[in-house]
Amino acid sequence: MSDGAQFRQVSPVRLYQRIVEQIEQAIVRGDLKPGQRLPSERELVTQFGASRPTVREALRVLESDGLVRSRPGDPNGPEILPFSSAGLTKQMTRLVQFDNVSMAELISFRMILDGSASSLAARLRSEEELSVMERTIAVMSDAIEAGYEEFGKADVAFHEAVAVASRNSLIEVCNQVVRGAVLALISDKVAHAHNSAALMRESLRHHQEVLEAIRAGDGRAAARISRRKLYEYYAGYVPENERGPLLALVDDEES
Repeated sequence: MSDGAQFRQVSPVRLYQRIVEQIEQAIVRGDLKPGQRLPSERELVTQFGASRPTVREALRVLESDGLVRSRPGDPNGPEILPFSSAGLTKQMTRLVQFDNVSMAELISFRMILDGSASSLAARLRSEEELSVMERTIAVMSDAIEAGYEEFGKADVAFHEAVAVASRNSLIEVCNQVVRGAVLALISDKVAHAHNSAALMRESLRHHQEVLEAIRAGDGRAAARISRRKLYEYYAGYVPENERGPLLALVDDEES
C-alpha cells in the first residue's frame, strides 16, 4: 500500500443538494438575475427528474439562504432575490452561539473592519458622504430619549455611511454582517441595561470623535478612536481572560 495520500470514505450527497447547487451556479453565472422567476414547482420536477418532496426541500434551503422567495398561493415560480447580508449575519451569529467562533474573535474582527473603514473614509470621503454621517449623528443625539431601538437604527446608519465612504464593497458587506451578528447577541442586554441612556450617550460621544477625525482627514486617528470606542463599548461582554486580542488591537493603534 502506498505511503502517500490517505483518503476518507465518501458520503452520499442528497439529491436536493444537487438541485440547490445547480440553481446557485445559475445565479452566480448571471443566468438567473434578481427579480426573475424560477419555473413552477411542477416544471422543476420535470426538469430535474426528481420527486416533488426533493424539489420542495431544495427550494426550502434556497429560501432559508435568502436566495429565493416563495409566496403562498402564487402560481408563478419562486422569485430570485437580490443579494442580502441577512443570511451571512444569521450564519455568523450561529457560529458564535455554537462556540465555533468566540465573542472575542467576533468583536476583534469588527474592530479590524471598523478601524479600516474609518481610516479609508477619512481619506476618501466626499462632502456629500460627510454630510450623511453628520445627519446620522444628529439623529442619534435626538434618539437617546426615544430609546435604544431608534438609537440603534441611527448607529447602524452611521457605520453604513462610513463603510460606503471607504470605497470597498467587501468592507461594507463584512462590516454589516459582523455588526449584525454582534448586535443580535447583545442588543437585548443593552436595551434593558439599567444605564442604557448613559451607554447611548457614551456611544454618541465616541461616534462624534470618529466623525471629527474623518472630517479632518486623519485616517490614523479615525481608526484608533474607532477601535478604542468599540473596545470600551463591547469588552464588558467578553470574559476578562479572553480580551487579549481586543487589547492588542487597541495597543497597536496607540503605539
